[in-house]
Parts: sequence; C-alpha cells; structure tokens
Amino acid sequence: MMTGNYFTEEHFENTDFTQKPLQKAEYENCTFKNCNFEYSDLSGFNFNDCEFIGCNLSMIKLHSTAFRDVAFNECKMIGLHFSDCNEFGMSFRFSGCILSNSIFYKTTLRKTFFDKCTLTEADFSECDLSGAVFKECNFSGAVFDHTNLEKADFRTSIAYSIDPSQNRLKKAKFSLSEIYGLLYKFDIEIDRNS
Repeated sequence: MMTGNYFTEEHFENTDFTQKPLQKAEYENCTFKNCNFEYSDLSGFNFNDCEFIGCNLSMIKLHSTAFRDVAFNECKMIGLHFSDCNEFGMSFRFSGCILSNSIFYKTTLRKTFFDKCTLTEADFSECDLSGAVFKECNFSGAVFDHTNLEKADFRTSIAYSIDPSQNRLKKAKFSLSEIYGLLYKFDIEIDRNS
C-alpha cells in the first residue's frame, strides 16, 4: 500500500534499481528480494521492519538513511558507510551477508546479530558492539580500535585481531582455538598442536 511517500507491506522482487531508482520514501514492513541497488543513493530514506533478501547493496550512499529493525539475508553489502546513517533507533540483523570493507565507525550496534557474515577489512573503530553476537563470521583484516566489545560473543568466529589494551572486552566470549587473535601484538609463538 502506498500513500504519498510512504509504502507499507510492499514486495519488490527481481528489480534493478540501478536502471530505475527506488522512490525516496519511508518503507515499512516491506520486502526486497533479489534486487540490485549497487551504487544507488539511498540518502534520507527510512526503512522500518523491512527485509532485504539476496540483494546487491554494494557501494550505496547512506547519508541520513534510517534502518530500524531491518534484516539483511544473503546480501552483498561491500563498502557501505554505516557511520553515515541516521543513528536514531538504528538496528539490524545480518545473516549470510558479505560486509567486506564496510565502515561502522562510531556506530552504536548493541546486541546486533551477525550470522555467517564475511566482515573482512571492515572498520569497527570506536563502535559500540556490546552484547553483539558474531556466529561463524570471518574478520580477516577487520579493525577494532577503541571498540566496546563487552559481552560480545566471538566463540564461533575466525581471523579477528583485537588488541585487549585498546578495546573494551569485559565478559566478551572467545574460543581457545582463536586466542591468537587477542595475543598477536605480543609477537609470541603459540603451539596450536599441544
């Protein structure tokens, strides 16, 4: 249903928004499936309780974009600047997404759930990820600098490098097999076979 610049319970499928841009509006309870947004400008859009499934959202512009209770499933989201989003009520769930080279600088993402995501080279500097859950995620080359990771769960994730002296880690959970990711800066040798 559409009224003015407000869409509710709409379903968009197999649409190439690089050819015909999505109308700037507020979208509530909408689903976007197998849509291409690559390099689109979604600045100033509002998405509430929406779901993106199998979409390409790489390199989109997000200046003042609002994402509130938005789920991303199996989406390609390379190079996004989440730090440009409207912070008010910002909340996401990510499952099976490629978020490589995305920037979360200074964002507040408490208790955010990341499931089987690729977060290579992502920047989490000065981000609040307290209570976040990272299930089977790959953090190769990701940056954590003055990041709040208190009560975050990394137990099933791999390839992170987190300096305990530069980040808040109280009650965070890690697996013994990936402990090197917390000790790398000390240049010590850890025998993984014993």
